[in-house]
Amino acid sequence: MKLEGKVAIVTGGAMGNGLGIVKVFLKYGADVIIIDNSDKLQATLQELRNPKVLGYSGDIRDKNMMNAIVNDVITKKGKIDILVNNAGIAKLQPFVKMSDEVRDNHFDINIKGTWNITQAVVPHMVKNNYGRIVNLSSVTGPLVADTGEVAYATTKAALLGFTKSLAIELVKNNITVNAIMPGYIMTPMVEGIAKDSDATNPQSVVDGIASGIPLGRLGTIEELGELAAFLASDESTYITGQGIVIDGGSTLPETKSVGV
Repeated sequence: MKLEGKVAIVTGGAMGNGLGIVKVFLKYGADVIIIDNSDKLQATLQELRNPKVLGYSGDIRDKNMMNAIVNDVITKKGKIDILVNNAGIAKLQPFVKMSDEVRDNHFDINIKGTWNITQAVVPHMVKNNYGRIVNLSSVTGPLVADTGEVAYATTKAALLGFTKSLAIELVKNNITVNAIMPGYIMTPMVEGIAKDSDATNPQSVVDGIASGIPLGRLGTIEELGELAAFLASDESTYITGQGIVIDGGSTLPETKSVGV
């Protein structure tokens, strides 16, 4: 029960990687607050049926809303120990055809939204001289990229810089800041990418992705959750400012035929 007594906020926790993180955090004893703008939030809360879970419908792009939610969490729970910035979007479009609206949605949610909730939470962590911040970056952007990912890759690379800069700024306050850099995890986002790529046979896209991963499969949301729990726990006290890759070895081969 390495997270027993800890209070954690997970943005985008109603599905996908966020839900995997929520479930693993609960397994280890944390009180978990889900902030999500999805219509799946209530269904997720019903599925979990756990008194240690609170849910807030909220848009991380709205700074005032994030401040209000954080203040309400402090009123109810007394503290915030852990923040997982998981909420994000990915929309594949060719760069020359990408609208300003699609570009700005990536920037507003993936970067500015993360900024908003983090800026709301950090003063409370500083006051308590304790905190664990985990940002969801990606291998896409910092390490690799595919066609159509310019907006998404740009934001995920930015989150790695955000992680490192914030880590050095908060180190004196006993707050660690790290990033998780997933490869392909089987999430609704990946399912959506597969459908965008081949609406008639999305499973063939998933199978094609798996064939290029040395471990031969996509990761699970629970596996990602275990990494987040490690970085959120006191098992990782000497790790800060790092991007931790979890990708089944997909970024290892020099050519597509090696190791698969």
